[in-house]
Amino acid sequence: MSDRQGIDTRTAPDRYRHWCLRVEAPLAYLTLDVAEDGGLSSGYTLKQNSYDLGVDIELYDATQRLRFEHPEVRVVVVDSGKERVFCAGANIGMLGRSTHSHKVNFCKFTNETRLAIEDASECSGQRYLAVISGTAAGGGYELALACDHILLVDDGSAAVSLPEVPLLGVLPGTGGLTRLVDKRKVRRDRADVFCTLEEGLKGRKALDWGLVDELAPRTGLTQRADARARELAATSDRPTDAVGLPLPAVRREHGGDTIQYDTLSVDLDRARGLARLVLRGPECPPPAVPQALAGSGAGQWLLRAAQDLDDALLYLRLNEAGLGLWQFSSKGDPALVWAHEAFLEQHREHWLVREIRLFWKRTLKRLDVSSRSVFALVEPGSCFAGPLLEIVFAADRAYMFEGDRELDGAPAPEIMLGRSSFGELPMPNGLSRLETRFLGSPESVTAARAQVGQRLDAAAASDAGLVTEIFDDIDWDDEIRIAIEERASFSGDSLTGMEASLRVAGPETTETKIFGRLSAWQNWIFQRPNAVGEKGALKRYGTGLRPSYDRERV
Repeated sequence: MSDRQGIDTRTAPDRYRHWCLRVEAPLAYLTLDVAEDGGLSSGYTLKQNSYDLGVDIELYDATQRLRFEHPEVRVVVVDSGKERVFCAGANIGMLGRSTHSHKVNFCKFTNETRLAIEDASECSGQRYLAVISGTAAGGGYELALACDHILLVDDGSAAVSLPEVPLLGVLPGTGGLTRLVDKRKVRRDRADVFCTLEEGLKGRKALDWGLVDELAPRTGLTQRADARARELAATSDRPTDAVGLPLPAVRREHGGDTIQYDTLSVDLDRARGLARLVLRGPECPPPAVPQALAGSGAGQWLLRAAQDLDDALLYLRLNEAGLGLWQFSSKGDPALVWAHEAFLEQHREHWLVREIRLFWKRTLKRLDVSSRSVFALVEPGSCFAGPLLEIVFAADRAYMFEGDRELDGAPAPEIMLGRSSFGELPMPNGLSRLETRFLGSPESVTAARAQVGQRLDAAAASDAGLVTEIFDDIDWDDEIRIAIEERASFSGDSLTGMEASLRVAGPETTETKIFGRLSAWQNWIFQRPNAVGEKGALKRYGTGLRPSYDRERV
């Protein structure tokens, strides 16, 4: 998972070192059995089923494959392959040695994976059952919190805990605090007590306080888990006779300062702190029927586009922190992109069509919460239509070229709205990007809906409020250059805070709270001496020395 180009998030079940995936339809079993010597980097041991980014990369891959390759799976049972321990959470040695940016990126990716589990349950009918046969601490309990149902063995020793505050001087990094009070509706006074107990809670008290859903004796744990899993399976609408689609391998080729994918190219301009991402539209119309998606070629264009963009976003996050501006453009025929959008709409009830759309939704959300400036350029030859147009709406700024380009005679660009922009691909706040954009003028959303399928040139797009500014051939190059240079002159810290505050307007959700609090509190706490100083909790953990805290509240 770590290669010569940096951290690589591509993997497959035959390369897993930490998870075992077993399918016995309608159930699947994801068993965590971490290889202690299998850390993503050296200097720490993954004891007690503790995890680092490499463990979570495998979990993310498994959840993706279960959705696409196993439509017959209705319930995923998450359990442990180790005696009397479910998961000890994030590895403390790893956290103590990691750079600040790696810690934050690790927490963000882990959050996104847990949210994808919840999305699978809510939108795909693939439920998750956590079977805790031992200690579930910190991130281990947070993994269980992402599941639909938590079954805890009642043997007098197994416990659930969030010990980060008393033990490490940090916060649970994967939404644990928010899920306790927002998702499970635990009383906040009880949550306060629970989150300050290193040892956590066991058995009946954990059940009474709402920290778990069910208890079972050790001798009957397997039988109880199987019965509960089959009850959950009965609530799913997953097809029982469909054939899964093996996820295509992501092809990423590095060449100097460029990265090439099947549907995307990335140019790395480190001198300007800029990554240019060029999305390539389909070359052929969509297939006639959803069953043809199982083949290769044009039918899989949006799936491959989602895979490629997802991989590129993660690669840039984890390996190119100095590229603070992501500039998106596209090449292709907008009418062909819109045809694929129409295909998705026509066959929206088909399980695989649903999964492709949901994957695109999750990938766009990953863009929404990335701590990078995002510009979109709608130029001659672009194909921002249907689902690709969401990139324009996700951008902090979108510039559109007005008229023809004299130099090469390229025709004036056009955009085409699809129905997916009106609720099918929501942001973390639960609203569409257009609803978020037009919070103060909902009539603008209604007006935009009336233009679905129409070709909109720069003037029409500007009049509808769909782009930030339009420039003609005379001004385009200078205005774009100035905008990029200006962005590069600002503090990256202030831009991260500004963008996170502006992007997700409107209502709060559990998801926005998780990412907002991660960005604000954990980002700050991870830099404080109480956590990472020489006498801080993360540095002294395991040494026998107590941390020395500055008691001043800021």
